[in-house]
Amino acid sequence: MARPSSPYRPGSPRPYSPHTKVEEDLHNMAGIDYDKVTIKHNPSVPVLYEEALTHEVGTVISSSGALCSYSGRKTGRSPNDKRIVEEEDSCKDIWWGPVNTKMSERVFLINRERAIDYLNTHPRLYVFDGFAGWDPKYRKKVRVIASRAYHILFMRNMLIRPTDEELENFGTPDFTIFNAGEFPANRYTTGMTSTTSVSINFKRHEMVILGTEYAGEMKKGIFTVMHYLMPKAGVLSLHSSANEGENGDVTLFFGLSGTGKTTLSADPKRRLIGDDEHCWSDKGIFNIEGGCYAKCIDLSAEKEPEIYNAIKFGSVLENVVLNEDSRVVDYADDFLTENTRCAYPIDYIPNAKIPCMGSHPKNIILLTCDAFGVLPPVSKLTPNQVMYHFISGYTTKVAGTEDGIVEPTPTFSACFGSPFLVLHPQKYATMLAEKMSHHAADAWLINTGWIGGKAGEAKRCPLKYTRAILDAIHSGALSKVEYDNYEVFNLAIPKQVEGVPSELLHPRKAWQGDEKEFDASLKKVAEMFLENFKTFQDEASAETSAAAPKI
Repeated sequence: MARPSSPYRPGSPRPYSPHTKVEEDLHNMAGIDYDKVTIKHNPSVPVLYEEALTHEVGTVISSSGALCSYSGRKTGRSPNDKRIVEEEDSCKDIWWGPVNTKMSERVFLINRERAIDYLNTHPRLYVFDGFAGWDPKYRKKVRVIASRAYHILFMRNMLIRPTDEELENFGTPDFTIFNAGEFPANRYTTGMTSTTSVSINFKRHEMVILGTEYAGEMKKGIFTVMHYLMPKAGVLSLHSSANEGENGDVTLFFGLSGTGKTTLSADPKRRLIGDDEHCWSDKGIFNIEGGCYAKCIDLSAEKEPEIYNAIKFGSVLENVVLNEDSRVVDYADDFLTENTRCAYPIDYIPNAKIPCMGSHPKNIILLTCDAFGVLPPVSKLTPNQVMYHFISGYTTKVAGTEDGIVEPTPTFSACFGSPFLVLHPQKYATMLAEKMSHHAADAWLINTGWIGGKAGEAKRCPLKYTRAILDAIHSGALSKVEYDNYEVFNLAIPKQVEGVPSELLHPRKAWQGDEKEFDASLKKVAEMFLENFKTFQDEASAETSAAAPKI
């Protein structure tokens, strides 16, 4: 066999070469010492595999070829440790409160210096330059600096990967992430609540991570940034999935965990634009991300074949349990966490649409899982009702989903993604209503929860009926049928949907128990909506408030 033309051998010193522009940039803007630290810029997937397997304890390759990494003590996001820097450029726009907690510029700089000092102690650092947003007009250049190869492979999958020409002309990034998650924050620093800190500074265009190695913090950090920057540019940022039909018709799906957002948007008859984060501009929909971040708990080839088959070389598996010898993953094992995940490029999905862009949405789907049995399987929303239910972001958790939950528990998350909002929810809701009106989009509230009674006494709406409802929406048939008005919530309920028993469409008609019990349950859910909306009452428009339930 002929000897390779390159003299490089793994582990051998390289001859001296001038510092690259990236090395110079990192030295000038952050004080990274390139004479002591080897900087690997946009390394290939095989190189990242080698680096992670060599230097990161516990990292292995699964039997399907994915890189299996572990995020340490933190196996999920730390929303209580997220901070936004209070500075003059953005402070008047931000929705301050439990979601967006203030951090002073001084404390941010303390954390930034702590992170950079730690990164400077590493013999090697990894840097990835990529894009957030598929539309070239609005995309943002993002630079990620990390001490773990697994973190860079994760963001290589989640951001949009630049071509060689785009990388050569990348220039100054619009936003930079300093990921020093292996090193703790100083919990005695003013404003710190723990050894974990995730802070965003819009003035400096920077994000600093300390005390958590959970890769999802970077993904959702960039989403938070886009939730601020895009509305400023007249573009609506949305926590939603999106797909496209054969005729180019686009549907957006909003929904909290357990409502079926991923399952219903993964339609073999439609192309996937994206599974989680999108923007709606004057030209249409575009995905923010270049990949997907799927839950893996109880994953199977039978239930979700596209996700299952995407877990291969180049994908990153987080916190899964696998057989020590065969390296076969046990997706049912939640020993480390129920939040097992996989990150993979979107082109690993066979019916993905590349580039991930589409026309203006024809249909908006708000998904809920009502465990009280009083919301209809489908109802058509007015523009004001869209704003109200979008701001409310309602679903319910049931016994067994979390420790301590013994009965149906309401959950409200503004705009179906409260932890990532930067502006007041009314801002996003108003933009959504305006765009829907301008582009004549229809909106639907779909309940994938219980019908005929509450959880424990009835069954969830069968998936085949929900899919039949979606088929009727996509074909346009559901816009042409007659509707009943549903009391209290004043929702328009179709009298018939092909493939769905008509008696299931109206909650009162479907109820199998005592009618007084139904009235009590309906009133209870309406009161929960009213109580939750008090948080937004001061800044909500009169039209939005008027769409509330009437008891």
